[in-house]
Amino acid sequence: MKYKSLGNTGLYVSELTLGTMTFNNEVGSFLGMIGATGQELATKMVNLSIDAGINIFDTANVYSSGISEMMLGKALGNKRKDVLIATKVYSTMSPGPNDLGTSRLAIMREVEGSLKRLGTDYIDLYQVHQFDTTTPLEETLKALDDLVRQGKVRYIGLSNFSAWQIAKADGMAKLLNTEKFCSVQAYYSLVGRELEREIIPASLDLGLGTLIYSPLAGGFLSGKYNREGEGSGRREKFKFPPVEEEQGFNVVDKLMEIADSKNASVAQISLAWLLHKQGVTSVIIGARKEEQLIDNLSAADIELSDEEIKQLDEVSAIKPEYPQYFPSMVRGESLLSRFQSEE
Repeated sequence: MKYKSLGNTGLYVSELTLGTMTFNNEVGSFLGMIGATGQELATKMVNLSIDAGINIFDTANVYSSGISEMMLGKALGNKRKDVLIATKVYSTMSPGPNDLGTSRLAIMREVEGSLKRLGTDYIDLYQVHQFDTTTPLEETLKALDDLVRQGKVRYIGLSNFSAWQIAKADGMAKLLNTEKFCSVQAYYSLVGRELEREIIPASLDLGLGTLIYSPLAGGFLSGKYNREGEGSGRREKFKFPPVEEEQGFNVVDKLMEIADSKNASVAQISLAWLLHKQGVTSVIIGARKEEQLIDNLSAADIELSDEEIKQLDEVSAIKPEYPQYFPSMVRGESLLSRFQSEE
């Protein structure tokens, strides 16, 4: 297992993160679609992950209405001090008018709930789950800064922000002299490369680490789906993230070709591609079954050649959008001089 610095911090995280969205005792508990992983299996998965070198575990207050946090805390037990816990705040588990978002009230209440459920007195990475359009960013940053100063939170991150929101948050923190976000959690896969347009460039420019979720596109890249017909899995009911299927199946075809040549699974090649991409700090893997987790963990050992990466890049390429497709400066030569020289 390789370890990378989480942005501009001295914190090192494993290149794979175990996601715990499936940790629950009831099937279909989260969003009504995600399968269940009971406590016994959850504990086994945590131990397998630690044995493989994983040192960071991702959850959220809203996952299974807090049960995911509780199960993760129990699974870690006395190993808690040896690993990093990342959880999130924004979503609500009750219908009150002040229960949603990242106001000071909501943050202070939710952090206490997460600490209690996790059975710990500090959270290593506390992430804002999405941008709050109703709360001033200054209020959110000052509340999070207070948590860091109180020792309840070590680092702060954000998730599902657009590039301009990431840049605004970074600039506002500098202006206010508060704790800065050190990481971005975002969706990225071979069939979902939109963050390459602006989010990855913004993260690299600002020195933020990235935690990648849904690397298999909700199972589309798991090897269960192909042109002959959909297989079994959560995508039959829960088609998220959305996938443009024609191009998606072209990607799967190429993945199967490379996987066969390496005696690997489609899922392993999908994950390995991400581990080779610039700007990726850690990829969040999740599983409902032990064999799925073991398969995913092995992706860290797969090396892809430059040619294999090129082939996957080409088959999964996204169309550039304005202004990315606009001609850029070339070695100091202005656009005007280029056009004039061509006349």
